[in-house]
Amino acid sequence: MFSLPLRDDARLRPLETWHAAEFAVHLDRAREHIRPWVGQGFVTDDVDGARGTLRRYAERQAADGARLYGIWLDGTLVGGVMFTAFDAASGSCEVGCWLEPAAEGHGLVTEACGALLDWALTERGLHRAEWHCRADNERSSAVAKRLGMTLEGVRRQSWPFGGTRHDKQVWAVLAPEWRASRRCREE
Repeated sequence: MFSLPLRDDARLRPLETWHAAEFAVHLDRAREHIRPWVGQGFVTDDVDGARGTLRRYAERQAADGARLYGIWLDGTLVGGVMFTAFDAASGSCEVGCWLEPAAEGHGLVTEACGALLDWALTERGLHRAEWHCRADNERSSAVAKRLGMTLEGVRRQSWPFGGTRHDKQVWAVLAPEWRASRRCREE
């Protein structure tokens, strides 16, 4: 089975339909914390909803589209990263993440997203990777910066949540930029 170490006590693995019960328990811990920052359809309230979310991603992955990966810390699912969009034909993707509060501040998301970007921009040969986040989500913006992305613009009032429309930042990195920064990290 595919499992990538992020550090000694953390692993990145595919998050699949058979993880539905574990995903539901994780969402019970994370739900209110992540709800303002992720898509409405992602945050579910029970095992059936969790299974539905995982199934949608599995179907999209089978069509060479979106993909979903979990982050396990000390054997417990604490969050994950994903390709919310993946379009090999156009050479572009969008990366996203979520994490429960107890796992924040350890660099897990940055490391996991870096692994996704490496795969998309080197192995799969995509040209562009984007990161979208609410403009007031400072933690998410910080991850985009650490990944070497450039803030390309703000889509005004394009993120509805709680009866309010929020601005959305669009960050991106191009394959030549990613490869150059990767070479610098390896030296």
